[in-house]
Amino acid sequence: MLKALLVDDEVPARSELRYLLGEAGGVEVVGEAGSASEALQLIRAIPYDVVFLDVSMPGLSGIELAEALSGLDHPPALVFVTAHSEHAVKAFEVAATDYLVKPVEAARLKMAIERIAPAAETPVRVERIPVEKGGRKLLLQVADITHVMAKDDYSYMFTDGERYLSTFSLADLESRLESQGYFRVHRRFLVNLSHVAEVAPMYGGTMELTLKDRAHTRIPVSRRRAPALKRVLGI
Repeated sequence: MLKALLVDDEVPARSELRYLLGEAGGVEVVGEAGSASEALQLIRAIPYDVVFLDVSMPGLSGIELAEALSGLDHPPALVFVTAHSEHAVKAFEVAATDYLVKPVEAARLKMAIERIAPAAETPVRVERIPVEKGGRKLLLQVADITHVMAKDDYSYMFTDGERYLSTFSLADLESRLESQGYFRVHRRFLVNLSHVAEVAPMYGGTMELTLKDRAHTRIPVSRRRAPALKRVLGI
């Protein structure tokens, strides 16, 4: 599945494109942005395979966003989705993979997806994760996160003494962070193993982790996940 970011200042346009991508298949929408500036922050923090973006937006245009992304080591594929056909030449000058004119036809969208799939890059190392706290959008350093707790379709991320809301599911965060020492110890918990201070066996083959934070947070390890965690920790 291609990981996609939708960038359009109009919410109905993003909703329509999300629906069409769901019908087309092969793409998972894991982020949305209402401006090019917001999108730039997300793309610098999270590895997307493809960005579907409008041309005309307040502030930075989609073309200017594409120019800014060209300096990244692993830029995502770019597919412009716009009502203005006259910008196509400029879009391809900034290395766009495709250019779709609204209203987007399902068959044409599927063709664009097929063009992207063979060239999708291996995800780069994630350094920061976008989170929300007190109405503000922040970028949290991955190394500072002690553990993550599932909350419906969202997640809570914890540092030493702070809690943040993430719009990513626990499963999505697991796939993004497992290469950086994070381990799914329970259906509700993902733990940064570098912050674990103590491992204690519990009744029935379960375990309990104590973290290094000031609260000495305790995290349960399910019976199913305990053997794999022991192998990872070498115990």
